[in-house]
Amino acid sequence: MSKIILIFLLLLSACGAHKPQYAVIPAGSTVLVLGDSLSYGTGANKGEDYPALLATRSGWHIVNEGVPGDTTAGGLARLPQLLEQHKPTLIIVALGGNDFLQQLPLTETTANLKAILAQSKAQSVIAIMIAIPEFNQMKAAFGNLTDHVLYKEIAKESATPLIANVFSDVLSSNKLKSDQVHPNAKGYEVVSEQLAEKLKDLGFLK
Repeated sequence: MSKIILIFLLLLSACGAHKPQYAVIPAGSTVLVLGDSLSYGTGANKGEDYPALLATRSGWHIVNEGVPGDTTAGGLARLPQLLEQHKPTLIIVALGGNDFLQQLPLTETTANLKAILAQSKAQSVIAIMIAIPEFNQMKAAFGNLTDHVLYKEIAKESATPLIANVFSDVLSSNKLKSDQVHPNAKGYEVVSEQLAEKLKDLGFLK
């Protein structure tokens, strides 16, 4: 009787175990980061940006196409050439912050992000998004930034994996940021750590 109970408990535990949703992307694969100053690494020294740190953690060949000041429209315009040039296995989209700062229409930001994801998937490139905070001086001052709601909506509608609550958490800590909208070196290190953990949870990393 005890053996039967033990087997039942083991089967129950296996059924409840977390199963990654996606296949592992092998070391050496080309990964494109399409972003702005947050991806470029503004606020830290060269090599302290999160794509460089994530490359070390993952073993991926990460192409950092973070352009300071870029908007979702700029990223969309750059995308075709980047896909053709680098032929990535995965694209990490981290755009929208400058759209919010410039108070561009949310309809345009949403449409641009959807187009970026659609074009990537049409080229058989796996696409994921990193949510960007809804920048608010009051929330920033009190350390409670939150992701802009449009990312969750776009991710759900387009069936795109979303990395949430990374930049919002980091930029809510004065110890982890160089100014109101950029992490410092320690902040980018935390971003890379959290990204790696979330990528493992999704199954992209071992």
